Amino acid sequence: MQWTFSRSVLVASIAAVAFAGCLQDSGIKSSHAGSAPPAVLASAVVAPNVPTGVALPNFASLVEQVGPAVVNISVTSVQKGGDDAFADDPFYDFIRRFQGMPQQRSRPDRVQRGVGSGFIVSSDGYVMTNHHVVEGADEVIVKLTDKREFKAKVIGSDERTDVALIKIDATGLPFLKMGDPDKSRVGEWVIAVGSPLGLDNTVTAGIISAKARRLPDGSFVPFIQTDVAINPGNSGGPLFNMNGEVIAINSRLINNSGAASYAGISLAIPIDVAMKVKDQLLKTGKVIRGILGITFQPVDADLAKSLGLEKAEGSAVTNVTKGSGADKAGLKVGDVILQVDGTKIDDPSDLPRMIGERPPGDTVTLKVWRNKSLLNIKATLGTAPANASSAKNSKPGSGSTEKLPGKLGLSARPLQPEEARRLDVDGGLVLEDASGAAAKAGLREGDVILMANGQPVTTVEGLRQQITNAKSGKLLLLVQREEGRAFVALPTE
Repeated sequence: MQWTFSRSVLVASIAAVAFAGCLQDSGIKSSHAGSAPPAVLASAVVAPNVPTGVALPNFASLVEQVGPAVVNISVTSVQKGGDDAFADDPFYDFIRRFQGMPQQRSRPDRVQRGVGSGFIVSSDGYVMTNHHVVEGADEVIVKLTDKREFKAKVIGSDERTDVALIKIDATGLPFLKMGDPDKSRVGEWVIAVGSPLGLDNTVTAGIISAKARRLPDGSFVPFIQTDVAINPGNSGGPLFNMNGEVIAINSRLINNSGAASYAGISLAIPIDVAMKVKDQLLKTGKVIRGILGITFQPVDADLAKSLGLEKAEGSAVTNVTKGSGADKAGLKVGDVILQVDGTKIDDPSDLPRMIGERPPGDTVTLKVWRNKSLLNIKATLGTAPANASSAKNSKPGSGSTEKLPGKLGLSARPLQPEEARRLDVDGGLVLEDASGAAAKAGLREGDVILMANGQPVTTVEGLRQQITNAKSGKLLLLVQREEGRAFVALPTE
């Protein structure tokens, strides 16, 4: 997806994200967290009437019902060895020559083993799990609760959603019922069943902490966040509601250090998202997604003000791939996509999810903000854009560097023709130095300015004129770095 520059562009990042998944080398570890002081409330919040003496739920019957359809998955992968294991050792050649050692020494194959979880979705042996559980596996073994073991075939796997479908040769198996994640509520009880740290058929319970949790890693999955204890080995296991329905697949955990250990924040893939992937994997063995042919960034308060929006919403188009569906539909850099087929974009990651769930060839209707007006644009989904290169390490050629006025801290020169061809752009300005406000906004040497206040800039004089004409006290730049583009708002006063 696109890269970003500053706090005004960044989607809120999370301290560390670690797969709750399959390969671990050490035993069980524990940690303790201090308690935080109570928050000071500005006003009293009146809680609804709750009967006193309400007991915690008993999960025993639920576990008995769903447990037989949850499986343990063990994977084995082999890293091939090779010759000349000590080729980089300066003493090995000396010892070989003078003590009669063989010309080559073979490095033995390395076997890696991991463990994960999964659950049966049909009586004829189809099992769902995580992509990262089976990724790169040479052998996948599924163990049922009745101790039977089966060698599994990977039908297909999708890295983007972290969903995989595998198959075992068995019939008459118990299988689980899928629920509706949209009907689940924050605060509801949920349970997870899986194999944390290799401990089969482990049950943990908690509540839904949040819904539609987004991560800044390019994933468009609207995760369900829980406080259910999830550890390595839980990956791929089901998350149940109190009706015994699967509402999500446990996938990731989050903590401050990035280490794979329970920290009270775990993420699960909503089952409706996973089932759409499963259906494609079952049909073709792979997932084919529609592509609009743009890159985009979130709209923050500064960008909204610069574009004339009343509030920060939607996704701002930073690049349109030539020949793509977006290009043919007339989308332009600087457009803000507010809705897709009448569905509002509440979060920036909504857009790739909405588009990615549609097959190529589908037509979507986009509500677009352009030049302080609303437009409806129909676009046919197509293929992914090609990556561009960076101009950072290119030679200045005959272009001369000029420092721009004011406190912006910019020094720039025009792109040379060969640089523009490599970047597949008509022209722009290469930053030779970025200090002051520019550096604070995250700009750096080698970045390429393509537009200023919605106008293409190919000369330093043209950029200087846009700075002079800036009426809002903000200079809105479209900047390219390597293969990504983003808007950056700089103060001109």
